[in-house]
Amino acid sequence: MDELDLAWDEDERPRRRRHAAGSARSRKKGRGGRTFLAFFLCLVVVGGLALGAYAGIDRIKGLFNAPDYNGGGTGQVTVEVLSGQLAADIGNTLQQKDVVKSAKAFVEAAKNDQRSLKLQPGFYSLRKQMKASMALSLMLDPKSRLVNKVTLAEGLTYQDTFKKLSEATKIPYEDFEKAAQDPKALGVGEVWYTRTDGKQRAPGIEGFLFPATYDLPPNLDATGILKLIVARFNQEIDKIGFIDAVTNTLHISPFEALVGASIAQVEGLDKDQPGIVRVLYNRVYSKKFPCNCLQVDSTVNYYLRITGKGAKPSTELLQSELHNKNDPYNTHDVAGMPIGPISNPGTSALTAAAGPPKSDYMYFMAINQAGDTAFAKTWPEFEELQKQAKANGVK
Repeated sequence: MDELDLAWDEDERPRRRRHAAGSARSRKKGRGGRTFLAFFLCLVVVGGLALGAYAGIDRIKGLFNAPDYNGGGTGQVTVEVLSGQLAADIGNTLQQKDVVKSAKAFVEAAKNDQRSLKLQPGFYSLRKQMKASMALSLMLDPKSRLVNKVTLAEGLTYQDTFKKLSEATKIPYEDFEKAAQDPKALGVGEVWYTRTDGKQRAPGIEGFLFPATYDLPPNLDATGILKLIVARFNQEIDKIGFIDAVTNTLHISPFEALVGASIAQVEGLDKDQPGIVRVLYNRVYSKKFPCNCLQVDSTVNYYLRITGKGAKPSTELLQSELHNKNDPYNTHDVAGMPIGPISNPGTSALTAAAGPPKSDYMYFMAINQAGDTAFAKTWPEFEELQKQAKANGVK
């Protein structure tokens, strides 16, 4: 039985093995097809996920990497940067002008370049479709800034000032003359239209064209430029405390003090201007000088200048010029300050006019070629100064 059984076993096992083997092959063949299909589908799914992931990453990158142009741009476009603007504000302007692809790209460029802190207000000549970092670099190049730079020196007359402005901007001289006819519209306040001495006030812009170096935007006309200059004058006056000082301490009108400053500006060096102003005030307001007249030649020369005759050395001025009754700036025969300023004074002269030192000096004179001024209380002392000046070659 055991043998039969073994025999059967032996007899049956091969069949079972073959069947089993056959079943295994059948299963393997079927599983392989399914496995290939599953593998293929897996590849499709994984590939799709990878493609989707790549697209998603690209979108995410787009959220963090600001869109930007690659090149240096083409053409030309003018962009204005306003005072107080932040990098984002400037970037928005650049994007609107199609200089940069996005404001964010410019902000990132500004963050990465410390020089951006030195970016100044003004107009800039740029190109369209620039890489943000290149646009920033171009804006930091002084050559890209569109300005008409002009320096107005202390002591210029309004005529000299208009000529310089016209040369710098190519705006006709006559446009500045026309714009200056209404000083109030340019920013000259009402406080400058009264005098305490009852004298007539000159109606012009003289005295209010503050001497400084200006970067004039290219889009300003004559009126805009004069407004800018008068605004600078007002800033300086406020800084000095000019109006309060002359009103409350000197008890004269700001306009009269401005006239004094304008005379001191052309009469002496910065260091001597406080003393010169004191002499002017002593002559006019102390009641101790003949006729309370200034008796300075600079006012005579001013009238000669604005009437086209040209200034002269004091030794060459004619008696008819010194005592010209038709000259509204005659200070040899007419008491008090003249009707208006004779120049545009700078900070030094304005400061001197607002707070000159107290003294009894009634005379002053340049005593050498360097322009140093000496002071005297009496006529005999002044005559000694004249001798000293003559010995030093002063005319």
